[in-house]
Amino acid sequence: MKSTWRDGDSSRQLGFPDSDAIDRAVEVLVVDDEPVIRRLLGRILAKQGYGVRTAEDAETALEAAIGHPPDLILLDIGLPGMDGLELCRRLRAHDRTRTLPIILLTGHRAVDDIVAGLDAGADDFLGKPFEAAELFARMRSVLRLRRALLRMDVAQAAVAALANAVEAKDPSTEHHCQRLAVTAARIASRAAVGPRELEVIVYGALLHDVGKIGVPEEILTKPSSLTDHEFDIMRRHPEIGERICAPLAALGPVDKIVRHHHERWDGLGYPDGLAKGDIPLGSRIVGVVDAFDAMSHGRPYRAARSLDEVVKELRREAARQFDPDLVRLLLDEVRPAVIAV
Repeated sequence: MKSTWRDGDSSRQLGFPDSDAIDRAVEVLVVDDEPVIRRLLGRILAKQGYGVRTAEDAETALEAAIGHPPDLILLDIGLPGMDGLELCRRLRAHDRTRTLPIILLTGHRAVDDIVAGLDAGADDFLGKPFEAAELFARMRSVLRLRRALLRMDVAQAAVAALANAVEAKDPSTEHHCQRLAVTAARIASRAAVGPRELEVIVYGALLHDVGKIGVPEEILTKPSSLTDHEFDIMRRHPEIGERICAPLAALGPVDKIVRHHHERWDGLGYPDGLAKGDIPLGSRIVGVVDAFDAMSHGRPYRAARSLDEVVKELRREAARQFDPDLVRLLLDEVRPAVIAV
């Protein structure tokens, strides 16, 4: 591919403002078969504090990226031999480079070329010639997305660890959080919530009892009814859970679902006495599903109830403890087993 740059161009002539702020820890791999473009991009990247490595062909770039993954790849499509699209696909297929930000550079601006690049797994697409200011803006955009995804990965790992910690603290509730998450997802789907909100509700269901980490084990595992004092201690777990979940803000308002999952439709719940629509939808879903699962499975202080008893209790508490619409959705979900009730 013929160069679109003159080797004597300055960063100012390319339209790059000296004051642009970037993350100086970022390393960029520039992959282009034209030495002029590699030198030019390397110079303006380095001037702004980016670390730079270069590769002149796909095979060299693939080895370099897998051996020592950069933070971002600027990839020319028109490489000799293996082209940029195939290299992009191979990078996306490898565990070490699966989520690396990749911006494709090309002199072709046809819609089909753009679609082919995005289908290959590129994060963005920039046609040549381009202003350096646009290039760096796109780089910052894909880097922000990458960091957000990494935070999500860390947060999701934290969710799994916390959920496991709850069950380790209170073995009597083994698999309770997982069952709750599955059922809550089904109810949320029936309630027609969007994909993002559904995901937050699932996390809230997994972590609804995480505050029990702060409750003494002798209370959690007591084989008889709790005293008033012990119950007061137990009632603190939603607020403890909210504090534990607060750092997981990248996942959404999971902490609010956890805080309010023991509120009641009639306003007599805790910790804040919220009522009806003031209770977050996720908390209302987790609350009714939590009650259903708790009644359906045994605890050290009581045996599991029959399905007939559980259904009658849910119907009795609809519009008192529980959102009546969600009770109907839950009974619809378990309807095959409820038909005879």
